[in-house]
Amino acid sequence: MTDAAPVIRVLIADDHASFRAGLRALLGTAPDLAVVGEASTGGEAVTMADRLQPDVVLMDVNMPGGDGIVATRRIVESAPHVAIVVLTMDAGDASIVSALRAGARGYVLKGAQRTELLRAIRAAAAGEAILGPGVARKLAVYLAPAAPLPLRPFPDLTEREREILELVARGQSNAQITSRLVLSPTTVRNHVSNIYGKLGARDRAEAIVMAREAGLGGAEGRAG
Repeated sequence: MTDAAPVIRVLIADDHASFRAGLRALLGTAPDLAVVGEASTGGEAVTMADRLQPDVVLMDVNMPGGDGIVATRRIVESAPHVAIVVLTMDAGDASIVSALRAGARGYVLKGAQRTELLRAIRAAAAGEAILGPGVARKLAVYLAPAAPLPLRPFPDLTEREREILELVARGQSNAQITSRLVLSPTTVRNHVSNIYGKLGARDRAEAIVMAREAGLGGAEGRAG
């Protein structure tokens, strides 16, 4: 004959008495779970967790007397063996990330299926971390790496050379560029020569083609 599995002791922290009652009734249908206490504020949750030493605390986020995130952090700091599963209506990215950073082992939204909630409690008691399906999807999007910025064409060019190449790609002559940028003809000629060298272009026509293929010149240049 094998020994029965140990009962998981659960503390409920939620400021709505009717929700606590419904949750107690739901957990009462699982033979391996036992509700050992109820707290209606964040401060009560911290005090009762210290006194009762439950295996799992089901923690709401928005409660009077210190919110659930603060209570989670305080419980984890003083009793790291107590697992916190956040059970809340708050599906915001900031709340999810804050709860996990505070040390919560699970984050489940109110309205979750009974099996989902029981799985989260059992997983947390076993030292695992679990997120509700909707929470996991939101967190994956939140943590996804940002799309890389497009590479800037011709990175060897200086800002002034890039500006001149833009005008060259628009079909402007050196004289026009000189007038527009208020530079000397020699300065513009030297910049253009440097641009050819950095692009590996043999002449102005080839430089214009390369610039337009890279997106420089705008509609004005491509229309020409």
